[in-house]
Amino acid sequence: MIKLIAIDLDGTLLNSEKQVSEENKQAITAAKAKGVKVMLCTGRPLKSVLPLLEELGLMDEGDYSITLNGGLIQSNHDGEVLSETLLNGTHVKDIYQLSQSLDLTLDVVSRGTVYRATPVSNNHPSIYHQVNKVLAFKEKRIEEFSESDKVNKMVCTDVNPEYLTQQMKTIPSEYFERYNIVRSGANLFEFVDKTVSKAAGMAQLGDILNISPSEMMALGDEENDFSMIDYAGIGVAMGNATDQIKQIAQFETKTNDEHGVAYAINKFVLEA
Repeated sequence: MIKLIAIDLDGTLLNSEKQVSEENKQAITAAKAKGVKVMLCTGRPLKSVLPLLEELGLMDEGDYSITLNGGLIQSNHDGEVLSETLLNGTHVKDIYQLSQSLDLTLDVVSRGTVYRATPVSNNHPSIYHQVNKVLAFKEKRIEEFSESDKVNKMVCTDVNPEYLTQQMKTIPSEYFERYNIVRSGANLFEFVDKTVSKAAGMAQLGDILNISPSEMMALGDEENDFSMIDYAGIGVAMGNATDQIKQIAQFETKTNDEHGVAYAINKFVLEA
């Protein structure tokens, strides 16, 4: 029996218009009414998904979110931090040097604030402010970052997905040994602590709630969803998911424009 549903946002719960369909809302409401824990599991910070949580009725005591690709677990109704895994300014300087070699701009996320490390790439400016408009953006010179800085993740973006794909292939292997580097959308990839993943976040929350992986369902479409779909008892790939995600999923649902989240919830939770 499924007791926890973890849902990715972009390309999964949200349709192409970046909206939640009425069908998806109804399915989530019905699952919660049945006693199932429904949570967003996203690369975004909590601040940027609060309007969605309110829209979905997931702001009560006992509602949780896994944000920043698994690096932060919070209670929705009061923001209490249950678990957080951080990087620091020394890591920022390390990745900044890499971003310079890739000719990309580096954005540094610390909770609800994004620090754009300067000087920036003039050839490939960041578009992260267009992706997360509710976050506060500031510029910070790279030499001003220090070991005491608390960093949730670092992000590289570009308007051209093919350029990002090309540049990711050139990242030296030692960076993958030091960090978890994941593609979280067509126009961005991210650096988090090596131990951070959506699956790790689900495991930590499962321990807190006494819910086993076999009692979890996870839905996603992109590379950063791989770990949670592989971890959950029922891993669900969206119809629009990458081939990599479809290959490891136990079930392929409909696309994000065809209410694929609602289809899977109905099949495995409401009609089970």
